[in-house]
Amino acid sequence: MRKILVTGASGLIGGIVLGRLGTKYAFIALNRRPVAGIPCLQADIADLDAIRPAFEGIDTVVHLAGYTGSADDPAVQDWDGNLRGHIVGTRNALEASRLAGVRRVVLVSSGCAILGYEREAPYRQLVAGEYDQVPASWPMADHTWPVRPDGVYGAAKVFGEALGHFYADVHDLSVLCLRIGAVLDTDRPKLRRHYPGFLGHRDVAQAIDKSIAAPPSVRYGVFDIVSRNRWAWRSIEHARRVLGYEPEDSADAYTLDA
Repeated sequence: MRKILVTGASGLIGGIVLGRLGTKYAFIALNRRPVAGIPCLQADIADLDAIRPAFEGIDTVVHLAGYTGSADDPAVQDWDGNLRGHIVGTRNALEASRLAGVRRVVLVSSGCAILGYEREAPYRQLVAGEYDQVPASWPMADHTWPVRPDGVYGAAKVFGEALGHFYADVHDLSVLCLRIGAVLDTDRPKLRRHYPGFLGHRDVAQAIDKSIAAPPSVRYGVFDIVSRNRWAWRSIEHARRVLGYEPEDSADAYTLDA
């Protein structure tokens, strides 16, 4: 079985990956607290020397570790937290991968890298649920659009994508960046703004699985990953064409009480 290191394995997406792909890969965790059921090195992603042993003998790294802030603060603007958790942490994950001879890093980025487009029409209306003000069709954003982060968190994710491109160009490392949508603990939309970018648990696991299994010829890529949502404005065509991603979930299957 291919040995896969998951950083930040105790988080929501880490739990989804381990639960849905646990029989397919030999998972190892790098985490600040223990992860039940698999080997785990406890260390801070911001400490390169401390995390390096976890990368030895690893084929692919799924990099989920980062800074999320407190429950009532999404950490969109927290510079210090994002500096340590995402900028330093992502650099360390890439550097430790290079030093250990890892084949591929699946860098879990975020749609926040381009959510600044939601400040203007028609994307502003889409996330507000003002569908009567939305035209019959709209331009779909993809990996070719200029980055437009919605805060420090999004900008830190952009840094990770750019640094990953450098490592793919200069070192023998494949780096695939997934700009994931809204993965929620309920596995269903909670707010109207979740409808365009909703990403179901099956779909996020599938996207990561497809990225792990992509051929070595896929050296670098940025892929928008959302479910099959009627009001989506981020295109999944690049992920479909290169990775074979085919979403099974949809925000449209759910209604909100209010």
